Amino acid sequence: MPLPVTALRQIRAITLDLDDTLWEIGPVIRRAESRLWEWLNYHYPRIGERWNSESLLGLRRELSARHADLAHDLRFMRKQVLRHIAVDAGYAEDLVEPAFAVFDKARNEVQFFPDVLPALEALARQFSIIAVTNGNANLDAIGLRHLFRDVVTAVDVGAAKPAAAIFDEAVRRAGVAPHEALHVGDHPELDVDGARNAGLRTAWMNRNGYDWPGHLPEPDLTVSTVTELRQALTRASRPDGG
Repeated sequence: MPLPVTALRQIRAITLDLDDTLWEIGPVIRRAESRLWEWLNYHYPRIGERWNSESLLGLRRELSARHADLAHDLRFMRKQVLRHIAVDAGYAEDLVEPAFAVFDKARNEVQFFPDVLPALEALARQFSIIAVTNGNANLDAIGLRHLFRDVVTAVDVGAAKPAAAIFDEAVRRAGVAPHEALHVGDHPELDVDGARNAGLRTAWMNRNGYDWPGHLPEPDLTVSTVTELRQALTRASRPDGG
């Protein structure tokens, strides 16, 4: 059932996913990995001679299993891959940090969806906004940090969405009760179902017109842009709810 207007009026904080909610992440990661491999092939050519996309995928799976307790830390895992392939190719591990810096710089060169900036700026004037992410986007580098009260990552709490701990921490930092927070994200399981299980209200960012997975309880709201989200919250704040 849609979220009643009276419940929507209680919202005081927005917890907000980043990747694929504010920008499309697939092209960003592909470009970052391409730049990383161009850099590695130029400075450390033996790595490219010994490793390809298929063998790297197998290595990532192996290292994720070996470090299962840290699999939520994407920065750590990527550095583990770099460390392994450096040593395997006969290079020193000191290439890891500069190599990761090449990737990280490109990873934070994102293109916002057109609706994001104006609507997010307006929402930030009305609500406490907390970023909640499993990734390692740097909002300072991206240029959005001033619009967020705080940022909660999987590394901060030692668990990734949909674990309740990451939502609990976001609510704590927002200084509100769970039912006074609205979590907005693109992923039905990681974002919407995870937040619902933690007691938050939920909004599904469905930019591509997908069908909602029938095995999950429906979100409180479904929107296709941040503008629609702002409009829904603005309507609810009016005396007549319209």
